Amino acid sequence: MREKNWQALPVDIASIDAVLLTHAHIDHSGYIPALTKAGFKGLIYSSSGTLDLCKALLPDSGYLQEEDARQSLAYFKPVNLNEVIEIASGITAIFTPVGHIVGACAIKISAKGKSITFSGDVGRQHDLVMYPPKALSETDYLVVESTYGDRKHEDIDALQFFEDIINSTSKRGGIVLVPSFAVGRTQINLHIIQQLKDQKRLPNLPVHLNSPMAISATEIFCKHNEEHRLSKKQCQIMDQNTHFVRTPEESIALNASRYPSVIISASGMASGGRVLHHLKSLIPYHQHSVVFIGFQAPGTRGDALINGASEIKIHG
Repeated sequence: MREKNWQALPVDIASIDAVLLTHAHIDHSGYIPALTKAGFKGLIYSSSGTLDLCKALLPDSGYLQEEDARQSLAYFKPVNLNEVIEIASGITAIFTPVGHIVGACAIKISAKGKSITFSGDVGRQHDLVMYPPKALSETDYLVVESTYGDRKHEDIDALQFFEDIINSTSKRGGIVLVPSFAVGRTQINLHIIQQLKDQKRLPNLPVHLNSPMAISATEIFCKHNEEHRLSKKQCQIMDQNTHFVRTPEESIALNASRYPSVIISASGMASGGRVLHHLKSLIPYHQHSVVFIGFQAPGTRGDALINGASEIKIHG
């Protein structure tokens, strides 16, 4: 699978007129820098929220392709949602919001009297933060993202879950570490914790967000507040009550802390990033808790931990 990244695209680059991007998560957007490096010169259509997130995500996704990523951003063309646009002669597209994350859309393409719709990643009907997906219009063909298509969502009270784990951990003097995906999950976590504090269900303990990418994504999330349920004031309160750990020096200092707190850090599957330093310093001690709140791909540290591994390897 890894070697596929180095293989040539099995399509003639010159034959591609345009790229249409459903949303910014790297498993959907990450090939764009390679595409432009290989000679693609067309437009990349996306929502404005997706473009803002890609400005942060693509240069960060791999240091070696950073220059390629920045060059590819010049080809993006943000479009209005729910509006028919012409992307080539006789070919139209319409972007429809599907919840999930800021900017995420299904895309319907029409040509020669036929239509095909790509769902992208579809959000939940009753998400705590994002609005539900808009209903799709009639289409001849539907291509559905189905990463989670073989299972049902757990019926879990997210607020009660976080209240229980944070209170029980803080009472024994521990730190709650949440490895979190920078875009989407982090913002939901921060909102849940703020709600619990507002309802006096949690003590006013510090909340640290230790991920430059997640900080950027949270700022973009607040900028596009018309796409989710939180008001600008709610976003501001969430920001004010979260310590954004921006510099490596701040991260090192936080890693030495032993006061009860919540640390949210990337990456979500503990496959890299600042969260590894926190794991190394916290998991040997019983008073702390590590909370995985998203899908853990097979082979990752997160997958090993939730399946009962007695030891894991970090930095050798």
